[in-house]
Amino acid sequence: MKLVSDPPITKKISKMERRVKWQDPLILERKIDQTRLEIEDGKAGDREFSFLVVGDSGSGKHRGHNPQRQVAELMLPHHQECRFLLHTGDVIYLVGSSEYYKPNFIEPYRELIVGGENHHQITYDKMVFKLPILPVPGNHDYYELPPLLSLLSISTWPIRTLLRSRLDIDIGFHGSGTGDAYAKAFLDYLNIRQLPGEFPRHLDTHYTAKTDTGRCLVYQPGKFTRLPNRYYTFRYGDIDFFALDSNTFNDPEPLPATKQGDSDRNMLNQRREDLEREKMQMLETSAKLNPDNPVEAERLDDIHSNVSQIEEIIVDIDKQLNKDSQPAHTDTEQLDWLKQRLIASWNNPQVRGRIVYFHHPPYVTEATKWLQSQTLVIRSRLRDVLDAVAQEIGDINQGRPLVDLVLNGHAHCLEYLQTYDTGHGDRHMQWIVCGGSGYSLRRQRQEGADLIEQGQLIARSHLYIGRNGQGYQKHRPYSCLRIDVKGDDQPKFIIRPFVADWYQRQWHNSVLKPLVI
Repeated sequence: MKLVSDPPITKKISKMERRVKWQDPLILERKIDQTRLEIEDGKAGDREFSFLVVGDSGSGKHRGHNPQRQVAELMLPHHQECRFLLHTGDVIYLVGSSEYYKPNFIEPYRELIVGGENHHQITYDKMVFKLPILPVPGNHDYYELPPLLSLLSISTWPIRTLLRSRLDIDIGFHGSGTGDAYAKAFLDYLNIRQLPGEFPRHLDTHYTAKTDTGRCLVYQPGKFTRLPNRYYTFRYGDIDFFALDSNTFNDPEPLPATKQGDSDRNMLNQRREDLEREKMQMLETSAKLNPDNPVEAERLDDIHSNVSQIEEIIVDIDKQLNKDSQPAHTDTEQLDWLKQRLIASWNNPQVRGRIVYFHHPPYVTEATKWLQSQTLVIRSRLRDVLDAVAQEIGDINQGRPLVDLVLNGHAHCLEYLQTYDTGHGDRHMQWIVCGGSGYSLRRQRQEGADLIEQGQLIARSHLYIGRNGQGYQKHRPYSCLRIDVKGDDQPKFIIRPFVADWYQRQWHNSVLKPLVI
């Protein structure tokens, strides 16, 4: 029994394009760049500024505690000093359903939303942010419910098992609509503007900023806070930020129709069956536990984490078991856009740095992610882009990394890594995984901090904050970041991790020693 279903990449792209009226004749006529954003706060020219980062936050209350709200409270003393908040994806668990935006997003982040003091009256598609919240979609923001989870199938044994379980799994009665809820919450959903004259008036009102790539959308904190597209770029403090949708270039190639491919397919099928069996046993066990008992509540939290982890592995296996033997569909338009914009950024003397953020991390030491097929393919495709950029710009970067900082989520932890000489354009870069802001945390892999590829050390983890310890000594350290941008021609980043540790059924908050990179 699958709890979630991941729509095909072609479906994700086409539906998102329709929602923003991608390349509509009226948009082309006005020479509007639908991937560009300008934050109009009167401070975008400041070279020293701060911003916040969260990721994988969109869960409801856990047994006896609400980690997402605790993390939000850690950020509150800083939001007046910070210019915006970047979200690395998975805004809403488990399937990005609109019905969970109120408890899983609006309520915990109410101080950042206009009218948040009356947060129960705010609808997910009418949010206006006091502090700009600039997300990228995560896989859960696209997920759908499989047919088995429809009401018509409520009599089946797996469904009865799920309903009988005591797990806090925020599934609801429908899925994300292939990202429809995310689009209505954050994007400028142009497809709803159907009244005569409304669409052109809207474009002439909000797409007024003039840039070197055309007119673009103006983001006005407290007034109009919408994003132009599922991937986009903006410039702040002479630093170019690139927000990507990694859900549309994370499909691995299908297994080949060879003897080795058949052997790998059989092995994956067997592993999938074992995982499904293990998951059902966990659901059966959870049905016997009492959530009002503190010890059993802790065990329920562990089972919840393990079930969601198994579900992600099953989705990854299903991507590899692609039956059609056709090449994987890849969002080449977005990847080419990133390449061209990075090249243009390096050729612009006014730009002093580059930050890229997206959901799936190419480098990570969380226990289940390093060898996932999605991790491998994301790393390969990002390398292709950066290799092409390096070839095009020559020695313009004078030895500097092509990107100053990469921010990711997906792995439920906080981690800081550095790449070494990978042989590609991602060499000597700084990587931060911020995916521990509310959903079930994960442990670091047993192999440790060094990442090896073909016998060569290519990256090392210098900080890992995730689930650790056993039994009553178990720590659940949820986290977020404040990043201070310093320096002049070449920026420096001061990374301040904030941690709320759920330990022995009490919160223990701390601010870790800053990282300077």
